[in-house]
Amino acid sequence: MNEILFFGLNKNPKLFKNKPKKITKPIRFKFENENENENENENENENENENENENENEKQIKQISSVHDSTIFLFENGKAIEYLSENDSNQNPEKIQIENIQKVTVGWKNEAILTKEGNVFAKGRYINRKNPKEFINISSLIEDTNDRIIQDIVSGSHSFYLLTSNQNAYGIGSNNYGQIGFDSVTLNETEKPILMMKNVSKIFSGNSSNHVFLLNSNQELFGCGYSQDGQLGLGESRKKWKIEKLTKIQNIPKGKIIDIQYTYEFTEIKSSLFENDNNILDFSCGNAHTLILTSNSNLIGFGDNSYGQLGTGNTKSQLIPIQIELPKLRFNENISNYHISCGGNKSFLYYYSPSFSNLEEDLIKLFERKEFCNISFKTENGEIIEAHKLILKYRLNQNQNQIEKLQEIISKIN
Repeated sequence: MNEILFFGLNKNPKLFKNKPKKITKPIRFKFENENENENENENENENENENENENENEKQIKQISSVHDSTIFLFENGKAIEYLSENDSNQNPEKIQIENIQKVTVGWKNEAILTKEGNVFAKGRYINRKNPKEFINISSLIEDTNDRIIQDIVSGSHSFYLLTSNQNAYGIGSNNYGQIGFDSVTLNETEKPILMMKNVSKIFSGNSSNHVFLLNSNQELFGCGYSQDGQLGLGESRKKWKIEKLTKIQNIPKGKIIDIQYTYEFTEIKSSLFENDNNILDFSCGNAHTLILTSNSNLIGFGDNSYGQLGTGNTKSQLIPIQIELPKLRFNENISNYHISCGGNKSFLYYYSPSFSNLEEDLIKLFERKEFCNISFKTENGEIIEAHKLILKYRLNQNQNQIEKLQEIISKIN
């Protein structure tokens, strides 16, 4: 069952038909024409409830990616729909005609789709100038035919980054700020993936940003791109407005790097809100605002709030982190399965319950993201698996083969 909360700029694209331009408090999002009936009584007759449950199952949300003029919803069944600013007159989403989608990511008038087979389809003016609205298979354009299975994709403002199954990182799109790691005069943009670095474990960028970080297998962090506001964390090098060569980031605090989100500078967040709650489940950044979800169900935000994107009930920006009041969540006891997605001047908080069919993949992703938090999985037969970074509690009809498989997965992760 879904739960999606929205707050912020309700325009470009407009996601709610009968709501104002600025939604300053979190409200529940429903697809297509369901918004008109959001105040209807939830206790309908049994037949209607069955139909509603079927529709909910069809639209079990998996991921949301959003930027100024586009918002994509990816569902558990591998299908996706997109709301575009150019369709604001009727506010109906478009179906993306690609099957078996694993991940979606959007930048500024650019989009990329990763399929479960490891192919990447992308569109945008820096990807395909002849037809920027047409998806093309950019993974097939990698020169090394043995390096065309893509493991992950990350969007920048006008560029995309691909991480292959061989742990090689590629960039494609605009290089105006050197965000692909090459001299921007020699290579201003590219419609073919360009190899940036080998032995890469993770790529970090923001869908509104023109810089990128690459983390190698030795936990060394490299960055390049727009640097005028100090967003690469290079100290004195911030005086340069762009860094066109991948540069090692020094003075990073020791410890494993789990995640990096788009910010103007490397900043240590100090607030009493975190004193008794240092388990951060998820966080995301928009143009100039940040949201953090903690393990005790707190939503914390700071930054620009011109359109209500912090969800505080007003449009006053916040220079220090504050707690945001949420409506009663449907799945509050499973807060570790909630995710945040900020895009441009809007924000989403949504519930995604991992499926047993993707258990290994979900365990790996969640353990990387949630260092010490309990995670619950619901299996196809309704059983519950509770997992922990160090302890796995499982119950799968006492099937020894399944138990051994889970133990093997956990041993690999740890």
